[in-house]
Amino acid sequence: MSRERQELLSRAALGVFGLNGRFLAVAEELAGPAGLTAARWQVLGAVLGAPLTVSGIARVMGMTRQGVQRIADLLVERGLAEYRPNPAHRRAKLLAPTARGRAAVDRIGPGHAAFADRLAEAFGDTDLAEAVAVLERLSKVLDDTSAGAGRTAAAVTEP
Repeated sequence: MSRERQELLSRAALGVFGLNGRFLAVAEELAGPAGLTAARWQVLGAVLGAPLTVSGIARVMGMTRQGVQRIADLLVERGLAEYRPNPAHRRAKLLAPTARGRAAVDRIGPGHAAFADRLAEAFGDTDLAEAVAVLERLSKVLDDTSAGAGRTAAAVTEP
């Protein structure tokens, strides 16, 4: 049975990698007219509710700290975000969106809503909700299963 499970894990990983690529392409298309890239939208989106450290954004978004740092610096340079002092940690500043950054994300809203409607109509509301629930559950189980396991993510796709 282990070989079958291994095959399922590989298929799941490859499917999610493919979905990630498709979602990034859609995000690029949606973010472009607002003057953002998918990555910049992702980082700005992480701090819309509350400022976070670069490490905090990386954890929430599943990105590397270095990648988030590079994007955060670009956002600050372009006036879309700002660094604020962090009362909990002197060196790890908090990233927060500026009014200009919020306005850029707001410009994505209509296209985002239209795409969400097209996706839900094509896939079906119930099926989309079930797919999202399964992906969220899979993500949580992966977090719980891989914590402290000492296994590399690269091994996931090896049959």
